[in-house]
Amino acid sequence: MDIMKGIRPLDYVLTAAMVALATLIGLENVNASADVDLAHPLDSQSTLMIPVFIAAALPILWRRRAILAAIAVSFVIVAASVPAFGWVTRCGFALPLSFAMAYAVARFAGTRQNHLIGLVGILALQIVTLVRDSSTGGLGALWLSLPLALGSYGVGLLVQTRTSKWATGPTLDVEHVHA
Repeated sequence: MDIMKGIRPLDYVLTAAMVALATLIGLENVNASADVDLAHPLDSQSTLMIPVFIAAALPILWRRRAILAAIAVSFVIVAASVPAFGWVTRCGFALPLSFAMAYAVARFAGTRQNHLIGLVGILALQIVTLVRDSSTGGLGALWLSLPLALGSYGVGLLVQTRTSKWATGPTLDVEHVHA
């Protein structure tokens, strides 16, 4: 299948973890009791948010091939969940997703322009995640989520730099070459 080309085993593991988080957060919203301690009361307990949250998490699978598209798809789905479900908890899956995507931007986005576009997309994803998040009470959590995303991006840059140096270095020492 061409859509699965270039996907590595770790991509499946990461995607499974993000989908599990999305499922758990969706279930928590659906099954929350009226006396749950949240910064803002839930507007919805619709079971439809579970597949919506899963759909928002799935694009991380294609992080190596099309990170900008993955960010865009996740952004659109999370953004659509805001008017659809109102105040619910999204941060438990969407913020870790944004951190993983920030790392992927550093590793796989390519050009400097793509890095900038990717980082703006991460910021947009975090804003739509938090704007009506019942657990955080709104955008105030950006003071914590943005540095974590930038830290993830920095780790990705470090790994990319080391990987690039390793890949472009000589493969054999001069001592090991036999005439």
